[in-house]
Amino acid sequence: MKKIALSLIFQQGILPVLAGGMLFALSLQSHAQSSEGQVLFATHPNDSAPYRIPALAQTQRGDILYFTDYRPCGSDIGYGRVDQHYRISKDGGLKWGPERVLIQGSGVKGARDCGFGDPALVADRTSKEVLLISGCGNAAYPLATTTRQNPMRMALFRSFNGGKKWQKWQEITEQIYALFDHSSHGEAQSLFAASGKIMQSRSVRLHQYYRLYMAILVRGQGNFVLYSDDFGRQWQVLGGVEEQPCPKGDEAKCEELPDGSLLLSSRKGGGRFFNIFRFSDVDKAQGHWQTCSASQITNNGVIAKDNTTNGEILLVEAIRQSDGKKVPLLLQSLPLGPGRSHVGIYYKPLSSSEDYATPAVLAANWGSPYQVTALPSAYSTFIALHNGKIAMAWEEETFGKQYTEMFRLLTIEEITGGKYKNIAK
Repeated sequence: MKKIALSLIFQQGILPVLAGGMLFALSLQSHAQSSEGQVLFATHPNDSAPYRIPALAQTQRGDILYFTDYRPCGSDIGYGRVDQHYRISKDGGLKWGPERVLIQGSGVKGARDCGFGDPALVADRTSKEVLLISGCGNAAYPLATTTRQNPMRMALFRSFNGGKKWQKWQEITEQIYALFDHSSHGEAQSLFAASGKIMQSRSVRLHQYYRLYMAILVRGQGNFVLYSDDFGRQWQVLGGVEEQPCPKGDEAKCEELPDGSLLLSSRKGGGRFFNIFRFSDVDKAQGHWQTCSASQITNNGVIAKDNTTNGEILLVEAIRQSDGKKVPLLLQSLPLGPGRSHVGIYYKPLSSSEDYATPAVLAANWGSPYQVTALPSAYSTFIALHNGKIAMAWEEETFGKQYTEMFRLLTIEEITGGKYKNIAK
């Protein structure tokens, strides 16, 4: 297909995708050619330190927290100084308070506090407590020199007043790595928690808190899911360390399905990997992972053309416009491509348990994606607000440099092209 034809396709909101050596046109719900979001953390061409990696949470009282890396080292956590910056909105994302600094990395070579990057965030739904977990230190995840004895470290931050003030950070490296020390697959040589959203259960509450689920990536072993019943003070591996729910997975996210099963959605080239944990005893977190399945162009799944990038998975309740019935709707964000560009959102209605009976069934037959931006763009995350709207954060080359951190409020009607709508709250 000639360049002029490709240009016309993009102008008309059509995404070209390659499968089996043939170029296909994928219809997009949005025809926008530039972002309609708010700029919250701007990176300009002359800036020496870029922003990267968005994370969102809404507190019990309704404030929205937006965290991101600020990277004086110019690269990922583990390569030098990285700071954590954030802003707070008290009116549902319409206006934002000033940029704040949670912590500044020392930049000292080899130091535990050299940098703090890749924020994973959750706000408790029944209290003012907020939890943030990040990578820290000066050992980079992919390097051979990063080992069990010289690990990529993990930091935990906790707030008891909705994110206004934070306790001194705690290192939880040994607590997490020790979980894998006696695995038949070997020790965890390097691991980190996927950035964006730590998932809080809507149904499982044993004591003071609803359960947390956090996806991690272990180098050479793929994904695991950690869970906590005390809001991050202690963690365990869901299904144990012997089961590998997604051996070829990369950065991943978690979501709770309508029947209480846990969904793992993991980054892969061309789409996503999905797997489902079925509980035999949910209170004891006992059960088994099913077989990981790919979602991609071959099964009408989610498509990330020419890229492998982290995104977000979210389940919301929606109204089907055709008959007025309530339907659980699964949303998945990722760059539609080609390459890291055109961040968008796929959706899939879960009208019955048959729609997610197996990971293979869940992975197939998603609706046409909604294009959030036509610009070069990469990581994204979103949450459902108390009022039913979707708050989305993503990074894009707004000013021609990687990356500016963006924010936008969306409705289910926009995402699904009017086929579904928000439940009024």
